[in-house]
Amino acid sequence: MTKWIEDWFGSEYYCLLYKHRSSDEAKLFLDQLIAILKLEAGKKILDCGCGRGRHAGYLAKKRFDVTGIDISEKNILTANKSGSTNLHYYTHDSRNIFRTNYFDVVLSLFTSFGYFEKDTENNKSIRSMAIALKKDGWFVLDFMNSVKEKKELVRHESSKCKKVKFEIKRFTGNNCFVKEISVSDSKKKISYREQVKAYAQTELENFFRQNGLAVVHLFGDYNLNPFDETKSDRLILIGKKIK
Repeated sequence: MTKWIEDWFGSEYYCLLYKHRSSDEAKLFLDQLIAILKLEAGKKILDCGCGRGRHAGYLAKKRFDVTGIDISEKNILTANKSGSTNLHYYTHDSRNIFRTNYFDVVLSLFTSFGYFEKDTENNKSIRSMAIALKKDGWFVLDFMNSVKEKKELVRHESSKCKKVKFEIKRFTGNNCFVKEISVSDSKKKISYREQVKAYAQTELENFFRQNGLAVVHLFGDYNLNPFDETKSDRLILIGKKIK
């Protein structure tokens, strides 16, 4: 089932709830990735789960040849409004092969992975992204640190933005983080449900191995500090395609 993914991540309410995300932080992270991977302008980059193009647009300005794919048609329609000659967007399900041996770098950023119900389906996403890479190409998976997330899980919170009220409940079950979002907008009330697998480091590394990717770097935040399971906010794996 992918309908909830398209409905929630493609909604204006999702963008409104997370409008506080820092563009400066995203740019700093990308600049550091470019430096550590020694990427030259013109390299082909795939942004998988690109949303409305926050990362892809910045990379295109850095003179890379960027392609963004997302399962939400609404997101892609919005992203395409700011497309350019070196920036291309497509509606695409990450479980399906998009290109073969084509990209120098594939990115999966800001927990754009793990939303399918079965492990086999999530593994298909890793497989298709690995297939899209040239040999010796780089795959960057930016995921949450599920160990720390479980310990510090905020069970309930509320917020208000532009007269829209959000009530959020979080819980865990079946090795997943579940988020129930209730939206009150004037007289309209809408509910969304978000669910992501609580994958740990070893599980993600296993996905890499299964798909011919060798983990080269492991970081714990967007400043690329070393990963610490008890302290790090993020779990960022950078792998190289070896097959």
